[in-house]
Amino acid sequence: MKILGIDPGSSLTGFGILEDGKFVEYGCIRTENKLTSLFYQTKEIIEKHKPNAMAIEKLFFSQNTKTALRVGEARGVLLLCAAFAELTIAEYTPLEVKMAVTGYGKADKQQVQQMVKSLLGLKEIPKPDDAADALAVAICHENSYRIKEMIK
Repeated sequence: MKILGIDPGSSLTGFGILEDGKFVEYGCIRTENKLTSLFYQTKEIIEKHKPNAMAIEKLFFSQNTKTALRVGEARGVLLLCAAFAELTIAEYTPLEVKMAVTGYGKADKQQVQQMVKSLLGLKEIPKPDDAADALAVAICHENSYRIKEMIK
């Protein structure tokens, strides 16, 4: 299975691709707050990699409601893009992602990034942080999918 992991943002959205648990690619989509740019760049990534699923981090309410609204708009565009591509969509909270990657729901960013590097056999921690977070979301979905398959 090929998974597109997404860490949504208003001007910078991280993405990471895993295929059968192995690292394929990561990066960031820079949009300068333009939702059409986010849609078309995400569409290009989907067309290039042809994932089966999109795993996306759920919006977590922050003190800054303006930022939360912009991230919510970006999530909507990303979900629409996945729907058009007929991808399976899975959403995970930051706590679920941290648990899946580190085994500890209160892990800090550095711990998550170090585990992403280790689990995927990378030489260095993916940069920027949004890309590492997107890979963590993809790892979370990979683990969740494997567990569901074992239960069947």
